[in-house]
Amino acid sequence: MVRSTRWNGVKSGDVVVVDGVKGRQHWVFVAHVVNEATDEEWVEVRGGRVGEAKGRSFRPESIYPSGARKGSRLVGLSLAQAPQLPIP
Repeated sequence: MVRSTRWNGVKSGDVVVVDGVKGRQHWVFVAHVVNEATDEEWVEVRGGRVGEAKGRSFRPESIYPSGARKGSRLVGLSLAQAPQLPIP
């Protein structure tokens, strides 16, 4: 297992949006994990409803940058599809 606290332009503690989670919930990125034996990967986040700090894991294509939510809709591409890397 390879666990990284930086992934596609976000680092541990950065706010992210999770697609497919109902209700108003707040999530922060924790780590990106790759199981090299099976090529599976997932993103660990922490948060939930107000006052919660649940740890959850989601597929990378479900994780969006913090500005992706406009009202109840998601706009733009996920971090897996469009990394938010700085331009040198």
